[in-house]
Amino acid sequence: MGETDITDTRRRIASHLVGRERELELALAAVAAGRDLVLEGPPGTSKTTMLKAITEEWGIPLLFVEGNADLTPAKLVGHHNPARVLREDYSADNFVAGPLVEAMRQGGFLYIEEFNRAPEDTLNTLLTAMADRAVEVPRVGRVEAQPTFRVIASMNPFDNVGTTRLSTSVSDRLNRIVVGYQDAEAERGIVALRTGLHGELSERIIPDAVAVTRATREHPDVRQGSSVRGAIDCALVAHELFELRGLPAPTQEEYQDTVFDAMLVALSGRIHVDEAAETTPERVLREIWEDRFVLEPARADPG
Repeated sequence: MGETDITDTRRRIASHLVGRERELELALAAVAAGRDLVLEGPPGTSKTTMLKAITEEWGIPLLFVEGNADLTPAKLVGHHNPARVLREDYSADNFVAGPLVEAMRQGGFLYIEEFNRAPEDTLNTLLTAMADRAVEVPRVGRVEAQPTFRVIASMNPFDNVGTTRLSTSVSDRLNRIVVGYQDAEAERGIVALRTGLHGELSERIIPDAVAVTRATREHPDVRQGSSVRGAIDCALVAHELFELRGLPAPTQEEYQDTVFDAMLVALSGRIHVDEAAETTPERVLREIWEDRFVLEPARADPG
């Protein structure tokens, strides 16, 4: 891909993303250079959105695979149709391609989420595809990858339950980009864009939803806080609660109580409390709510 082409591609894709200019530039450079890639970061940091935008721009498929203990090489590569095998014996015609072979044949991105949850023998199957850009399929033959085929993996650095450490052979074949949370301004922009909320009340809801969601990531008793998806849902739920309660112009107390209820609905299932902490998601959210709506106003107005 030429310099002008990749620059134009970056500009067009960037118009669909908020606060991801640097990561987009790095990812584009890696895949345009023909490299496979691992995106390391918590959920809800626009990793999938970025990949969708790139593949749509290139006109190639994005095939999703969830990495887990059940992801066997056969599920990744494909299998022969059992009914047709019984009638016709094994042949290339009754082979049902798995996502790896589909991505190779179509020149798409094979996107494996929770990459480090996949079994080692499955990852070894990917090694051949990454190193040789081809795989040997029994009774089918050699499958060669199209030039735009890439293996893209994602990993959550905060989640170490049920995960395995990547071998040197695997990590040596992957470029790596760390994708963190956007800043507060970008997250407010994302929530405004995704919710479509507008009006005077929404101008209060959106900054508060973003602030309390971001606070879950910094609370000392929380192992992993909520992504921006929590802020989106918090804003939407709060908006609906104001409608249901007939509060188009709520008092300060009504506003605060309603936002807290929205927080419980949107965030309590998204935060993971440290096992050593003797608390609950509800207590953590109450502390965050008090910091935002009781202590912060008091600090701002000490009189």
